Amino acid sequence: MNNKKEKRPWRLLHKLTNKYRMVLLNEDTFEEVGNIRLTRLNLIALVGILMILLIAMIFSLIAYTNIRELIPGYPDAAMRQDIRQNAMKVDSLAYELVIRDQYFDNLKRIISGEMPENYMNDTTGRVDAREISFLRSSNDALLRQQVEAEEHFRLSALDEVQANRNLYDMHFFTPVNGIITRSFDPMEGHFGIDLVAVPNEVVKATLDGTVTMSTWTLETGYVIQIQHDNSLISVYKHNATLFKSVGQKVVAGDAIAIVGNSGEFTTGPHLHFELWHDRVPLNPVDYIAF
Repeated sequence: MNNKKEKRPWRLLHKLTNKYRMVLLNEDTFEEVGNIRLTRLNLIALVGILMILLIAMIFSLIAYTNIRELIPGYPDAAMRQDIRQNAMKVDSLAYELVIRDQYFDNLKRIISGEMPENYMNDTTGRVDAREISFLRSSNDALLRQQVEAEEHFRLSALDEVQANRNLYDMHFFTPVNGIITRSFDPMEGHFGIDLVAVPNEVVKATLDGTVTMSTWTLETGYVIQIQHDNSLISVYKHNATLFKSVGQKVVAGDAIAIVGNSGEFTTGPHLHFELWHDRVPLNPVDYIAF
């Protein structure tokens, strides 16, 4: 019995390795056309290789071609595009909800007399000038000396006179009809003039231009800034409300705000008006008749 059990594995291996011949005969003449010699083990290996190749081909077709879209439940190109767009809209909506909640929270803080927090979309940074330290290197000093020496032989003074002459030729629209309560004093950090007008007086644009800032700050309240031609910028501060948003075009005389008393630096209902040319503050009284 033991000898029989020991011989069974060898019999199975012998069956798998037995050689067989598959002969192809002509049915009419019984002539041998061809033959194939193989074993059961070779047949099993051949079938396995064919199945692996078939599975790999099917996987490649599904993974790298559009055939996968024929699978029930698989999203097509249009559906995937809709999914991406919906994800972007949901993300934008969530961001807008956070900004809205912060806006209402700041309104509650302002009403209760507390200090509002900065908006998430507020791009107007606030830096205390007293905290800025300017360090001048030796190279910087040499460069300044070289530039100053070259300026002696340039006609920059004539250019400035011509620029001022062009500004005097421009027609400025009076932003508010009122009384000047504080004059232009750049040495004291007051780069504009304060105008007191009647309550709910409309603030008007002094020149044609584009609104580059329309926001609220803790120090100056509701502020609107307009970029004009010839490197001119006009700024209107301490407003009660704003009528224009960033990017809008305005014409001289257009209503842009209402005189108010917003911001910590205000001393009562008035308009603080500034006029800048090429990053240099100008005295509005020199160009506008108030």
